Amino acid sequence: MAAAASACGGAGCRPQCSASAGGEGDAPAESMGRLSISAAAATCGKCDGGGAAVAVAGGVGMCADCFRAHLFGKFKLAVTSNAMVRPTDAVLLAFSGGPASRVALQFIHEMQSKAIQSWETSNSQALPAFRLGVAFVDESVLSVRPGHEIDMAIEDIKSILSSLSPGDKQLHVAPLEDVISSGSDDKAARLKELVGVINDETGRDDFIRCLRMLSLQKIALENGYTKIMLGTCASGIACHVLSATVKGQGYALPADVQYVDTRWEVPVVLPLHDCLAQELNLLCELYSLKTQQLLNRPCSGINGLVASFVSRLREENPSREHTILRTAQKLKPFSFNKFSANGYHDFLPSRLRPKFQNIDANESTFSEILCLICGSPFSESELQNLENTKHKAQKKIDLYTAHCCQSCHFQILPAATDMHGHFFSLLPKFWTEKVDTASASHSSVRDQIADYLLDEDDEN
Repeated sequence: MAAAASACGGAGCRPQCSASAGGEGDAPAESMGRLSISAAAATCGKCDGGGAAVAVAGGVGMCADCFRAHLFGKFKLAVTSNAMVRPTDAVLLAFSGGPASRVALQFIHEMQSKAIQSWETSNSQALPAFRLGVAFVDESVLSVRPGHEIDMAIEDIKSILSSLSPGDKQLHVAPLEDVISSGSDDKAARLKELVGVINDETGRDDFIRCLRMLSLQKIALENGYTKIMLGTCASGIACHVLSATVKGQGYALPADVQYVDTRWEVPVVLPLHDCLAQELNLLCELYSLKTQQLLNRPCSGINGLVASFVSRLREENPSREHTILRTAQKLKPFSFNKFSANGYHDFLPSRLRPKFQNIDANESTFSEILCLICGSPFSESELQNLENTKHKAQKKIDLYTAHCCQSCHFQILPAATDMHGHFFSLLPKFWTEKVDTASASHSSVRDQIADYLLDEDDEN
């Protein structure tokens, strides 16, 4: 799963989004120059102010305030143009503490503050301010970090939230092992065993990302949230585009590079879709936005190699990341990469409503078959294999296996088929129960029409 799967680790941002820690004594001008995306200009090209300016992608020199307004404008445009947040929504922000998720928290807080102020000053008070919560997925079960570091990191996150007012923001801390079925005696040991079954290094990395999304979905469903917001930025998406291509996930790639993803029970949105990691790092340093890099562990396998490659590209030309992203966006998105007009039309800017209606009217309802593990939509060959298996499968394991995409077959499922039963027995029941339900529904429909089906021996 993702966010979703997401390219920034599901809980916020990935290692390539990490900030370069600067010295505490650096002057703002020196900090700007050291972290500039290109050569800094003498004056701001936006407000014509004096002093040092930072150059963003495209070479436009900006002062710190204009640079911040530039990034906030990207964020707000993504939110409003795609109807990401309605006044009646409850938004759960996945927070890892890295620069991307920290900026997302700051910006969505400012939008919430404005909504609260507008509601309080409105005579009719017709549109309430959306609710905002923060989720931190604790992966310490799979790391070697001592427990006191985890506790300190959580306290840091609490202090960050307490500094943001108005608007109460509840913090949800969820151990990753909680995604394991509640009937398990030792969830931590079961999770370690499950991850240990996966031999491929890239597969383990991707599988943990799937577990993060499952954890976020669980938090959202249990606490009444209607949206999950990730800190996935353009740099993370660019890395995902290349890694997914290398892994043979080209068919499903368009699903992961859009602003909106409604294939999950709780839709996922990416408001930092157009912001570069280096821009977000710089903003955190300029405005002393406190970050927490506890979960900033390096990617492994293909993901790590691609992250290094994109980092080298960035050194040569920062716009390469945007180029990769724009190229991927030319692929046709799936029906679940937008909200339906029902319930969202009234919250779109008037200039976008006709376009929104036309797209919705010409698309059929969501009917994609998704991979049991990663949630990728099935290609035609995968669908054909699934249909064939449904008619001749003797065991549930065969059906579970057929509901996995080719990428998960090669990188996540054990190579030895006799290990598949053990692997699926360790999986969170949330995944396998979906297949059981679909299988039971399919059998029920066939039983209802059995009297009307021709026998194979019938000539007509």
